[in-house]
Amino acid sequence: MHTKTIKELSTLLQTKKISAAELATLFLDRIGQSDLNAFLHVDRELTLQQAAQADRRIAADDVTALTGIPIAHKDLFVTRGWRTTAGSKMLENYVSPFDATVVEQFNAAGTVTLGKLNCDEFAMGSGNENSYFGAVKNPWDKRAVPGGSSGGSAAAIAARLAPAATGTDTGGSIRQPSSLCGVTGIKPTYGSVSRYGMIAFASSLDQGGPIAKTAEDCGLLLNAMSGFDQRDSTSIERPKEDFTRSLNDSIKGLRIGVPKEFFGAGLAPDVEQAVRAALAEYEKLGATLVDISLPKTELSIPVYYVIAPAEASSNLSRFDGVRYGHRAADYKDLSDMYKKSRAEGFGDEVKRRILVGAYVLSHGYYDAYYLQAQKIRRLIAQDFQNALTGPDRKCDVIMGPVSPTVAWDLGDKTDDPVANYLADIFTLSTSLAGLPGMSIPCGFGQGEKNGNRPVGLQIIGSYYDEARLLNVAHQYQQATDWHLRAPA
Repeated sequence: MHTKTIKELSTLLQTKKISAAELATLFLDRIGQSDLNAFLHVDRELTLQQAAQADRRIAADDVTALTGIPIAHKDLFVTRGWRTTAGSKMLENYVSPFDATVVEQFNAAGTVTLGKLNCDEFAMGSGNENSYFGAVKNPWDKRAVPGGSSGGSAAAIAARLAPAATGTDTGGSIRQPSSLCGVTGIKPTYGSVSRYGMIAFASSLDQGGPIAKTAEDCGLLLNAMSGFDQRDSTSIERPKEDFTRSLNDSIKGLRIGVPKEFFGAGLAPDVEQAVRAALAEYEKLGATLVDISLPKTELSIPVYYVIAPAEASSNLSRFDGVRYGHRAADYKDLSDMYKKSRAEGFGDEVKRRILVGAYVLSHGYYDAYYLQAQKIRRLIAQDFQNALTGPDRKCDVIMGPVSPTVAWDLGDKTDDPVANYLADIFTLSTSLAGLPGMSIPCGFGQGEKNGNRPVGLQIIGSYYDEARLLNVAHQYQQATDWHLRAPA
């Protein structure tokens, strides 16, 4: 049962071949036996209460495509009843009095919450090793990282601990773990999923999205979680759409842009081979490959690591030990309490980014760093627009690798933050431009060590082109079986 897609589970639930309570129990039992450290908080009683409610809805024929479907939420979305820690000691025991909009939307659709998923602290990381609650293990090879920051989400889907999970993507945090864990994940256009109740890291970049087994499943989840929310000032007012509407359309004649910058030095040969094989499969399906250039790609790392920490230093100033969160036990005065609470509550990577952010925003450096980074960000977005929508529009979608390598070993990059940052070289520019991007499984690495570590193909589209991306991914998944493979 745990190997079935959301669509298959939905059919079984609605034809009453299985109840929501039975399905939830099955996944809760699997979670209980798992040693991946993917879940941070599970409450069996609360989950089964939601399942009983879903069963009542099914009996009354008051259903959506997701009623009774078990789902787990990245621990960045606040939830009533379950702790919300953002992977940090700062929020170790925090229980929110309200639900994030995304959680509300899934509750309204009738999903059943399995619990909260581990992530890098405040979503800052590429390997899920920055969590205060310990690293998540990659289900394909427990010596390896699952990717980050939504590592718990991707690992849970890969290990079949949940059929659906939410993630967030600031610089690649849905796509990169999806790639390293061999699952499907999509980061929608910035502003299309509400950030209300999603703990902020970098507000001009953060975006929620779904992780699941297939593109079709991601489309069903995105249907529920997207939409305008007046409580989020960056939410875009657009009519609701069905992201699964064009899944079965032919992709004959599709022009796929292949950026030369994505295939240069730094890309592992086994990753390149898997990605090239996927592109060849697309040619068999009737698509055409077009060579393109995204010349500002290499600037995305310095630009991102100026803008994101600047916004983080501002967003994380609210965690001061006063209203909620960790407070130092022993202090002399208010100033001392702030310093000690923040020193004890934040991990090293979070402190590093707060310091960088405070520096680039400080007097005398704001123009040289922050303002300059914003200008280059505009140029990065322009590169994509020239390829996808400009007057000499060359392609319909862009494809390439998600990550330069397969998953690396746990502990390999913990002493070298820059090596960690470089893992996001192919995902950051899409985030800086606010474009939709997704990762789908397309093969495995090579050799004794990497042969069981997945490779993801990245598909990038123009603004609000999620339905097309899902169609392009779905057509590939109909022709291949990488997405059906599961860890032993």
